[in-house]
Amino acid sequence: MYAPERQQEILRLARDGGRVDVLSLAEAFQVTAETVRRDLKALDRAGLVRRVHGGAIPAGRLDFEPDLAEREGTAADEKDRIARAALAELPAEGSVILDAGSTVARLADSLPLEATFTVVTHGLPIAARLADHPGIQLHLIGGRVRSRTRAAVDAWALRAYGEIRADVLFVAANGFSAEAGLTTPDLAEAAVKRAAIGAARRVVLLADSTKHGQEHFARFGDLGDVDLLITDSGLSVEDAAAIESGGTEVIRA
Repeated sequence: MYAPERQQEILRLARDGGRVDVLSLAEAFQVTAETVRRDLKALDRAGLVRRVHGGAIPAGRLDFEPDLAEREGTAADEKDRIARAALAELPAEGSVILDAGSTVARLADSLPLEATFTVVTHGLPIAARLADHPGIQLHLIGGRVRSRTRAAVDAWALRAYGEIRADVLFVAANGFSAEAGLTTPDLAEAAVKRAAIGAARRVVLLADSTKHGQEHFARFGDLGDVDLLITDSGLSVEDAAAIESGGTEVIRA
């Protein structure tokens, strides 16, 4: 096993177990303790783990990006409640942008059959869900497709969003806070999300409460860019009030 492969497995073990220790890792990988210490040092320098006596724990701000299947299975009940609450924000007619994201995808699944508006999306799974919807005029934004999220990014997507003005955007984020704003791990996806925000008259953020306080590498906006945050009751009343004091309405579903 090469060092990068071993380090990725160490990171997975740290995330799953909450902690790894040098001696157990050395035995599991059949390498010396010094080799494991070098791996942990490399992961620590990358900000992925924090070294502690005898081992390491996951860093508080892991920028590991889960794949689509993992994201869809996380906080499923909360995401369903958020999607149901978001239905009330749909326009009777007009145009909607649906960002690529697992909670937004649940909203796409929930769109009523009588809905008769235009939907624009750069998320392939969302487009697939809506392709046969009888009342929706579907526009799929093109570009390079990221395999991890199935989202179109780069110049084609940015140019397309620069040419439209939609009534409402339902946007997703990997992290949100008053201090760091809206963040996601990938710069290309952040650029498309930023362009989508600029293409909408109203912005609704769909994010479960575990995303609050998380910060990731790529920043694509401020909470002030968001008209409405729909989250779950895991966000405290105090945190919701602090967000609303900045001008963003909050619904705790």
